[in-house]
Amino acid sequence: MEGKLGNPAPLGLMGFAMTTILLNIHNMGFYPLSSVVLSMGICYGGIAQVIAGLLSFKKGNTFAATAFTSYGFFWLSLVGIWMLPATGVENAQATPPDFLGWYLALWGLFTAFLWVGTFKNSKVQQFVFLSLTILFFLLATAIWTKNGDLHKIAGVVGVICGSSAFYLAMGELLEEVKGRRILPY
Repeated sequence: MEGKLGNPAPLGLMGFAMTTILLNIHNMGFYPLSSVVLSMGICYGGIAQVIAGLLSFKKGNTFAATAFTSYGFFWLSLVGIWMLPATGVENAQATPPDFLGWYLALWGLFTAFLWVGTFKNSKVQQFVFLSLTILFFLLATAIWTKNGDLHKIAGVVGVICGSSAFYLAMGELLEEVKGRRILPY
């Protein structure tokens, strides 16, 4: 098996899943934004997904490469948006809420196009991208309307989205380990 490259999707999916779940537990109002989410955003949501994306390029999977690398850099940029204002750098001022809404809406548009790319793939993968599209647009709308209840609803959608990615990651991982499909996906 020399030269065989493993499937990077479970790594990328878990980086996305666990970071998304934690952030959306915060979005539901249970915990303040803290170093838990920031650290996961940098390390697992960010760096691990970028690594999974680069490995997907090597495997010739353009869709996974684009998705994992993009969402890895989404997490890194989001942490930057939150943390850079504390550096005191003049141009690293806090982002106006409406502009953050546009940032999230653009990610929603990007994700909607990726969702179209999943139509011939598993139903769980389709659900991950559809629920993520909905999540981005709910968060943008909650910011634009200053609607706290909508923000909490987005948090619920985010936990569901992250949980579905967690399930897909474990389905793909267990299938490779056991040599047969263990979880339907």
